[in-house]
Parts: sequence; structure tokens; C-alpha cells
Amino acid sequence: MNRTRNVSRADGFGLGLIATGAVSVAIAALVAVVRGAFEVFGAEVTVRMPADGGDAAAVGALDGIRTAVYSQTDIVVEQLSAGARWMLLLEGALPALATVGVCAVAWWLGVSLIRGRPFRKTMSTTIGVAACLVAAGGLFGQIFGAIARAMIVDRLAASDDGVYDFFAAFSLDLDLAPLGWGFALALVAMAFSWGTRLQRETEGLV
Repeated sequence: MNRTRNVSRADGFGLGLIATGAVSVAIAALVAVVRGAFEVFGAEVTVRMPADGGDAAAVGALDGIRTAVYSQTDIVVEQLSAGARWMLLLEGALPALATVGVCAVAWWLGVSLIRGRPFRKTMSTTIGVAACLVAAGGLFGQIFGAIARAMIVDRLAASDDGVYDFFAAFSLDLDLAPLGWGFALALVAMAFSWGTRLQRETEGLV
């Protein structure tokens, strides 16, 4: 027999606000993906490139700063290859999809709490999918971005090999934080799976 617990009006309002906020963030992430697609597939594409470093004279001239160098620079690229464009799109789209997945979990959990049934069969699966999206989206987004920049450097070097004085042939400063968040969400998914099993066993005793 299924039993639900009513939440207070204040709790219901707070949960509803969180669920609505999650939906809003998910929509904003999808809009950002679409906007990024238009930018990436435009005639000119602005790309932030990791630079080998150079003297930032304007900053170094400020009082209190001994020296200054730049480690990144924005370049406007023309005639970018289709492969590089898709890599740049995936760099932004994959983390955005991970955000959508986490927001979907937040919305579904909020609705389930409002209904007094947080331990649903689909909850652990939903959180598990979100964990995969966060880990894969965060890591592969960085990798695709690095590949795109390597393709840009290779294309620029075809006409002027002096580009290697400014940009590395391949540069990847991998941030493992998405993997850690993915593991944390995976543990939450397991906790919900056990909670669902315990809830079912408890209801069987009533």
C-alpha cells in the first residue's frame, strides 16, 4: 500500500520555487547552446586561445605591478573548418547538457518531495544519468575544446609557422572537478536506490 506524506505550505512553496528555478536554469542553458551554435557557425568566430605568454605592457605599467604577461588571447578566425566548428560547439554544448540533466534531477526531486514520494523507482536512474552527463560532459567538453584549438593552430601554421611562437600545437589543462561531481551524484543515485528498496520493504510490512 502506497502512503504519501503531506508537506507544509512553507515547504511546498520552497520546493516549488526550487523546481521552478531548476527549469529556468535548464532553459537558459539550452538557449546558450543555440546562441553558441549561431556564433560558432558564423562567418567569423572568436576563440579564446591559450598563449605561450607575452609581455602585457599596459598592465605591467600600472603602479604596484612588477611584471605582467598574458596567458590567453582572443582571436577572430575566418574560414574555420567544419570539424573545428563542431568541436567548439561540443565544448560548450556538453557542459550545458550536463547542467540540463542536473536541473532535471532537481525539478523531479522537488516535485517528488511535494508529493511526499521522494524514493521513486525512476529517481535513482535519473540521478545516475545526470552523474554520467556531468562527468562525461565536463571532461569531453574540455577535450573537444583542446582538439578544436589544435585544429585552428594547425590551419594557421599552414600559412605561417610562426604561429607556434604564440600558441602550442596542443594544449589541455584538464579540470577533473566534473569527474568528482559525477562520482558524488552516483553515490546519491545509489542512496536513492537503497531508499526505494527500504521504502518498498517497509510498505510491505504495513
